[in-house]
Amino acid sequence: MSESAHRAGYVAIVGRPNVGKSTLLNRLVGQKISITSRKPQTTRQRVTGILTRDDAQLVFVDTPGFQTRHASALNRFMNRSVTHGLKDVDVVLWVIEAMKFDERDAALHKMFPRQASLVLAINKVDRLRDKNLLLPFVRQLHERFRCSAIVPVSAQKGLRIEELVNAIVPLLPVGTRLFEEEEITTSSERVLAAELIREKLFRLFGDELPYATAVEIERYETRGSLRRIYAAIIVDKDSQKPIVIGSRGAKLKSIATQARKDMEALFGGKVFLEVWVKVKSGWADDESTLKRIGYDA
Repeated sequence: MSESAHRAGYVAIVGRPNVGKSTLLNRLVGQKISITSRKPQTTRQRVTGILTRDDAQLVFVDTPGFQTRHASALNRFMNRSVTHGLKDVDVVLWVIEAMKFDERDAALHKMFPRQASLVLAINKVDRLRDKNLLLPFVRQLHERFRCSAIVPVSAQKGLRIEELVNAIVPLLPVGTRLFEEEEITTSSERVLAAELIREKLFRLFGDELPYATAVEIERYETRGSLRRIYAAIIVDKDSQKPIVIGSRGAKLKSIATQARKDMEALFGGKVFLEVWVKVKSGWADDESTLKRIGYDA
């Protein structure tokens, strides 16, 4: 293939909360760089993942799920993050859940930049009991929206991921690579470490507590292949602190152990991780606190 045929560009992954955007990003780049859980609003910041092939380089931007309620500074930040993530992209990869399209999805479509091509990924098709329902669903979406391609996928199972990538590549501009071949993300290790800890909070606790927590990396030291990471889990109320710590520190130890293993796998070296809990009332509506812990879009 000639160099002139090589393509490279930016692809924004967008969709409402909990449709599988982060799982899809991890599947696309072949490595875990964005946190996932079954709960909505797991992703709060834009995470960039890079897929490099011989014929193309795709730079994916995983945005938070768009928030329809703007009650807190955190939700406003998340919506700004979606808006910024859509700026100057070449392709919008719109992720919806199979058979669950509603007006919240339609409202998001109004934000898409006109200059970008639109590819629709219908996720979680592996959960459909009646596959015959899928084709009429695809036809309805095709008639309603001007999409360059519609690809049914399962991010969880890895189904039709290559087909999705092949649909995106021709829509990218011709050009050389934007990043080095070995790079898979633009997120710093500090940000990735905080996100991995936060993922464990979402997976370990119930529906309410994780949304009242944040993670701040207070110290990050690198000595050769050893990383020393000191992280504070921020909670909103005094009553939440013992819940996160658990009986005799069991919950906090579980969070730290699981996060450390993921960090070592991602960073390729030993990690010393120290985690504690502190109370910061009203942190989600405090702009200065949000900026300090990295929410500065």
